[in-house]
Order: sequence, then structure tokens, then C-alpha cells
Amino acid sequence: MSIANRAAEYMLSDSLLPDNHLNKKRFRLELPTDRIIKLVSVGLPLLLVSLAFAREISAEPQVICFPPNNFTEKQVQYVDKHCWHTMIHHDLKLNGTPTLRSLWIHKVFPYILIAIAVAMYIPVVLWKSISESSLNLDLVFIIDELDKSYNRSIKLVQYLLKTHRTCPDPHIFWEELRSARHVRYFEFPMLERYLSYKQRSYHLVFTYLLRNILLLVFIALTCVYLGIFHLSVFFQDEFNCHIKTGPLQSEAMKSELVNCKIVSLSIFQLISVANAVVYVILVPVILYNLSKLFYWDKHFLNVYEMLPAFDLLSNKMLGCPINDLNIIIMFLRANISQLKSFSRLSVLCKLKDASTKTQHIDTVVDFMTLLIGMDMEKSTNQNTAAGDADLEGNQLQSTTQM
Repeated sequence: MSIANRAAEYMLSDSLLPDNHLNKKRFRLELPTDRIIKLVSVGLPLLLVSLAFAREISAEPQVICFPPNNFTEKQVQYVDKHCWHTMIHHDLKLNGTPTLRSLWIHKVFPYILIAIAVAMYIPVVLWKSISESSLNLDLVFIIDELDKSYNRSIKLVQYLLKTHRTCPDPHIFWEELRSARHVRYFEFPMLERYLSYKQRSYHLVFTYLLRNILLLVFIALTCVYLGIFHLSVFFQDEFNCHIKTGPLQSEAMKSELVNCKIVSLSIFQLISVANAVVYVILVPVILYNLSKLFYWDKHFLNVYEMLPAFDLLSNKMLGCPINDLNIIIMFLRANISQLKSFSRLSVLCKLKDASTKTQHIDTVVDFMTLLIGMDMEKSTNQNTAAGDADLEGNQLQSTTQM
């Protein structure tokens, strides 16, 4: 065996991917931006809840009231607790009619934050329960097939090299090779058909749209709640409390109302502003995430165009990108570490772009046959030229004999 043939065999064997089993537990079934949105939208209210509850369970009173000076210490403590539990502002209109205004928002605000966090987690639960299992199966099959298609292409070149070396008539070998390429024997149609089927499926994309739309709706409702209800009490740190109740009903006092000051108003304001600002910032992030559904990741597709079974771009099979195939490609990009063939094909794709146009490189089979010295076009031209020379020689010999 010649040194060139041995070197070609070593190069092809080194190009093969190891047969590693896929670790399904390491699959990322959430896009990086989705994970960030989930952590912020759910984690922020929970973080603010801890801040609100820490202030509420502290030893300091939540409100400070200013009862008459003749009240005992126990009566003062009762007034503070009573006014904090009622949180009703008593006021008079211009015509002297009494009015009541509830400040219940200060009381229920921590529980509203918990409800917001639960609402923001609902789209995540829907995505996990509806789509994650089918998406996981799709990723396992497609990643396995992509890596296997790459290995099959390399093994096919190994077989071509062996056949070319052992074939007694090179002309017959090149004729068979050209015929095999013409009838698409080098391609693996199962993967291509599965990807084409996913272009006509909308289960994943519908669930993904539902997840993001629900997030936008819940963010909008939260901002409306913060805007309508919180602005009404946002700057009110004092209120008049009615204390003529319970043990104080029999007490003689000039006025049944005492003035109280809300101690935790600054915490309330900080939490409200922080929650609203961060949620408003999340809106363009979610819209950007949704915009990915309206175009194909052609860089990823262009790399895998090097496989004989992956010609979605060259055959112009890509239509409207709002389908399950686009979602799967987005998650293939997120799980690129599981795709062992991607790095190999990326290098071959760059070398293909840097090669001259006269070399006619379409797939990894073409590139590998060119690297090991089996230039199909060149060999075909040489065989054709040799045939033409033989024909001219025969014609010349016939002319001489005549």
C-alpha cells in the first residue's frame, strides 16, 4: 500500500466522530433568553416579597399613631395595632360629608407579589407540561441523525477510497460513482423527510407563542395594577384612623379620629417602582425573543448543508418560518455542545467557502474525496481525454492502413 493511500485512511479515520451516547438530562429545553425572562419575572416578585415580609415581621410598628396624651401605654399599643389592621382613612368632603378610603393595598401587597410570581410561572408550567417531552424526543432523534449522517459520509468516502484502489478499471469506477450521485444514493432521506414534516407541524410553535403572549398579558396586568391602585396611595403616608371601638368605646375624647403615619411607605414605593420598571424592561426582551420566529437561522442551516441529507437551503424548501422546524433549529443552536458534528462541519464549510469555484464542492463527501486526491471532475476529464486520444489513434491507424 502506498504512503498516500495510508495517509488518506488515517485522515478519514480521524475525521470520524466517537460513538458517544446522548445525555438527555443535559439537554436545554429552554432557550437562554427564556431562562433569563423566567428568572427575572418569577424571581423578582419573590425577592421583593422577602423584603416586604421582613419589614412586616420586624419588631417595629408598621404605623405610628398620635393618640391623646392621656392614653396609657396599653391604649397606645392598641391604637397602633387597630389602625394597622383596619387601614381606613376617614376624611370629610367640602360639604362636611364623611368619606372612607381603604388603604388595604399596604396590607395585601406582599400577597399580591406572591400571586404575581405564581402568574408569571404559569406560562413556564404550560411549556413544560405540553411541549418539553415532544421537544426532547425531537432533539434526541435529530441530533443523533445529524451526527450519524456525518459519520456515514466519512465512512462512504472510506468505501470509495477502498473501491477506487481495488477496482481493475478506473473508468468503470467513475461511471458507477457518477451514476450513484445522479440517483441520490449518497443521501439519507429519512432525516430530510422528518425535517420537512416538522415544517408542516405547529404544535411547538403554538405553545411557544402562547407562553410568550401570556407573559406579555400578565406583565401588562401587573403594570395596570401598579398604575391604577398604587398611584392612589403612592404618596399618602398619613391617614386618619377611627379609634372609638373595642376597649376605647367608653373613653371620653375630644375626637374619635387620630392621625397615623405609615412607617413602611418608602419600602412600598421602592418595591412598586422596582417591579414596574423591571417588567417594562422585560417587554422588549420578550418581543425580541418572539422576533426569532420570523426568520431562519441560515448560518446553522448553511453549516449542515455540507451533509448530503440536509439540503433545505439549496432545494429552497424553507417557507414561512413560523413552524415547529424553526423552533427545533433554535433549540439545536441552544444545545450546540451536544452536536459533535457541528464544529467539524463548520471548519469544512469555511474551507469550502475559501476554495475555488472550479472544484465543485457541495457536500462533505465531495470535500473529503478532494482531500484524499479523488477529484471526480479531474478523473472524469482525464478518462474522457484518454478515450478521445484512443479514438484519434484508432482513426489514424485506420487511415494509415488505407
